[in-house]
Amino acid sequence: MASFIDYEIKDNHIAILTLNRPEAMNALSKGLLKELNDRIQKINADDSIRCTIITASGEKAFCAGADLKERKGMNDEQVIEAVQYIGSTAVNIESMRMPVIAAINGAAFGGGLELALSCDIRIATNYAKLGLTETSLAIIPGAGGTQRLPRLIGSGQAKRLIFTAQPITAEEAFQLGIAEQVVSTENLLQEAVNMAQSIIKNGPIALRQAKTAINQGLQTNITTGLSIEHLCYKETITTDDQLEGLHAFKEKRNPVYQGK
Repeated sequence: MASFIDYEIKDNHIAILTLNRPEAMNALSKGLLKELNDRIQKINADDSIRCTIITASGEKAFCAGADLKERKGMNDEQVIEAVQYIGSTAVNIESMRMPVIAAINGAAFGGGLELALSCDIRIATNYAKLGLTETSLAIIPGAGGTQRLPRLIGSGQAKRLIFTAQPITAEEAFQLGIAEQVVSTENLLQEAVNMAQSIIKNGPIALRQAKTAINQGLQTNITTGLSIEHLCYKETITTDDQLEGLHAFKEKRNPVYQGK
């Protein structure tokens, strides 16, 4: 049976996950979601992986969202469960211990954009279209879109996109702050890898603690956020990596971090 998720390790420390249902615009079927969650769990348990890239096969779509053909045979309760499964998958991506980059190779609609929003950084091909289009189907984004998008770009712009259900171009996504970078199609994966290579040069524990401080701090007020930052900072001070960073700086060489 063909796999719905391709998996590759690059430079020993970069995991690349590729959604592989191009004939269905990489729609989020139960089978794809199960494979994706299984792979996320394995990557998260592998201390050698310091950055993950999530992309998709084909040139038309990153992910068209929920598999509406599969949904046709579902009752209301099953539909709600299916959306919750997409939502829990997004939480699992967001909760990964290392930085996660979405390399958006085409259309990212509905649940597809919600998956991308759960990543730490988004790089989009210049012809990609992005949108939370659920209200055009008389439903709402139910896998985190109404919560993550306003936190990313502000409530007014998020409401505009969700209420109108209109897709936007990659360039507008960049201007709004949904995408951190827009590149040509032929350069997309290499740009994501380049960014990942810049990330994995740094201390793995520091990366993990920085992600925790940012994500948890955003959920609270500045005073509590600063306390979270302080606790995360303390976790880095007693590490072997921190000493290696100081020694490498003094010796004018590149540090070799072990994640210890």
